[in-house]
Amino acid sequence: MSVPATGAFLGIERSLTGRRWQARPGEDRLALALSQRFGLPELVGRVLASRGIGLDAAESHLNPTLKQALPDPSHLRDLDCAAARLAQAVQAGETVAIFGDYDVDGATSTALLTLYLEAAGARVLTHIPDRVAEGYGPNAAALARLQAAGAKLVVTVDCGTTAFAALEAAAAAGQEVIVVDHHAAEAHLPPALAVVNPNRLDEDSPHRHLAAVGVAFLLAVGLNRVLRAAGWFQDRREPDLMRWLDLVALGTVCDVVPLVGVNRALVAQGLKVMAKRGNPGLAALADVAGLKERPDSTHLGFLLGPRVNAGGRVGEAGLGARLMTTPDPEEAAAIARRLDDYNRDRQEIEAAVLAEAIEQVESRGDDGLPLLLAAGEGWHQGVIGIVAGRLKERYGRPTCVVALDGGTGKGSGRSVIGLDLGAAVIAARQAGLLLAGGGHAMAAGFTVAADRVEDLRLFLAERLEAQKTGELIPLLDLDGALDAGAASVELIETLAALGPFGAGNPEPVFAVTGARIARASVVGSGHVRLDLTGGGGRRLKAIAFRAADSEMGMTLLASAGASVHLAGTLRVDRWQGNATPQLLVEDAAIAR
Repeated sequence: MSVPATGAFLGIERSLTGRRWQARPGEDRLALALSQRFGLPELVGRVLASRGIGLDAAESHLNPTLKQALPDPSHLRDLDCAAARLAQAVQAGETVAIFGDYDVDGATSTALLTLYLEAAGARVLTHIPDRVAEGYGPNAAALARLQAAGAKLVVTVDCGTTAFAALEAAAAAGQEVIVVDHHAAEAHLPPALAVVNPNRLDEDSPHRHLAAVGVAFLLAVGLNRVLRAAGWFQDRREPDLMRWLDLVALGTVCDVVPLVGVNRALVAQGLKVMAKRGNPGLAALADVAGLKERPDSTHLGFLLGPRVNAGGRVGEAGLGARLMTTPDPEEAAAIARRLDDYNRDRQEIEAAVLAEAIEQVESRGDDGLPLLLAAGEGWHQGVIGIVAGRLKERYGRPTCVVALDGGTGKGSGRSVIGLDLGAAVIAARQAGLLLAGGGHAMAAGFTVAADRVEDLRLFLAERLEAQKTGELIPLLDLDGALDAGAASVELIETLAALGPFGAGNPEPVFAVTGARIARASVVGSGHVRLDLTGGGGRRLKAIAFRAADSEMGMTLLASAGASVHLAGTLRVDRWQGNATPQLLVEDAAIAR
């Protein structure tokens, strides 16, 4: 294992995916101290050090608990007010409506509060808006329908912070609204009974990185405390909030918020709950996704999350929340199968839109702007966020994708670390360039008139340019280098203890150096499978997913017998009872 102090890692200025390799910075003395104190391999100590984990914080990082990490819910502005009003509603037998978003964070937030309120004895209505027919966030018509159905109190989750018109209409009709959100706020808040959002401009909470489902969980904890103090559970069973941590973990991982602090503890404990398969919907979804092992954050982000999302993207918006709230295993299985079907539809639609967007971006050429924007008539609104993310990863720049429909376009954007796209989108709305828009640093959504798309592109590019502190070069951060034969099951399992991995705590990426490609072939849907030989003739399996048609994949397929540097993450491949190490390839370079 080696980590160069300066310069491009292994001298690779441009890899086969066009990235510059760089060593993730870490203090060697701290890495050694960590490995010695906690009995870890030096490589694992280096991974901890490179993530800023010191000696005092290492124990809680390796063993995250809610007892240590969960803050007092009352520290959030308006939470006590929201909890008191909901407690009053529960005790008085009022109908409470939950108005959620159509993504995973919104669906899990909706399911969490629905399950808690029903367990506490409340009657609950839910509404997830249709992405195309209603768009993002609360709308006056839907709120009015909920009021007509008996819900004079509405809780919006993962939305509502900038829903001024809809909440003004609700207030005028005598409907009370509690906003539970985490998206960027403006100086002026909508007319609501309470706005519980760690990203309010007047909020001093240190937990601004919470997903909406994390905020909803804190509200449920606060509400439970109020009901307990009121004696509400003397004659009924008190809900066990810990049983729903699987929902919190799923929403937190899938919203790509940093897995640090309380988020890390919520996900770590939530994965333990999910492994018990107590939620019929999540158990059914794991079955249709083919998840047979203990779930980790990768499974949540790449197997379960996309299927929950598929309902909101190309199917029925409320399916995800229904899946996670039904107590009936047969109904759960049926919903899971429908979501799996929708996910296959989504994949086909996404591939078509992505191909058109890539062609559009590359035909424009490099204009030097820090933003990519692609727009197409008839593109499906349900996949533009995914396509924006794919383009962002491909080109290393913030990207917006706009689905045009006549005179208007629905847009979704994804950003890179260090450039706040949500703030730029809010500024564009305030400047009159958008009909609606908002978001946070890494993601944003908006509605724009078709004839203002180019003006928007230039405005956002100017705003992001002002945020830049250097040139935008696609980079790959590496945690070290090792020989193909040094990857062992024991090492991989030790590294897994540093999880859960995700934003803010990335999974370690290593370079397998100077390995000879003994065999290369295409398997499955365009995956490149490699058999590698390292020092002493030791072997390592590797696979590059969906890479057969890429420059990297074609080069690897044509390089049998050649020596290569491969970068990727290490996993244990469990097949027919055998456990062997495997490298999931992210990048490659021909060894010189």
